[in-house]
Amino acid sequence: MNRIRYIFIVLFIAALIPACGLVYTNIKTPAPTLAIQTNAEGQDKIGKASCTSYLWIVGIGDCSVTEAMKNGEIKKVHHIDTEIKSIFFGIYERYTTVIYGE
Repeated sequence: MNRIRYIFIVLFIAALIPACGLVYTNIKTPAPTLAIQTNAEGQDKIGKASCTSYLWIVGIGDCSVTEAMKNGEIKKVHHIDTEIKSIFFGIYERYTTVIYGE
């Protein structure tokens, strides 16, 4: 019984450390140095680029700003956001760069 309690406490603390969910995380956050929004007008285009990680072993994709701009056919960037989705301790994680602009 003590072993089960110990495991529960360790998992609870592990869930608090990253400030994200232990089993599922799906957050959207601005890229800290690029989160400058000048005005809301002219942001008619959105470009996204994603990269994915499986089992902490394999990571694939291109989530760069350049790729997101290309995907959205954006020439002038207004602001950039980052979306992070993680399922069950990061067994599956997807990082997406979202570009807003014209």
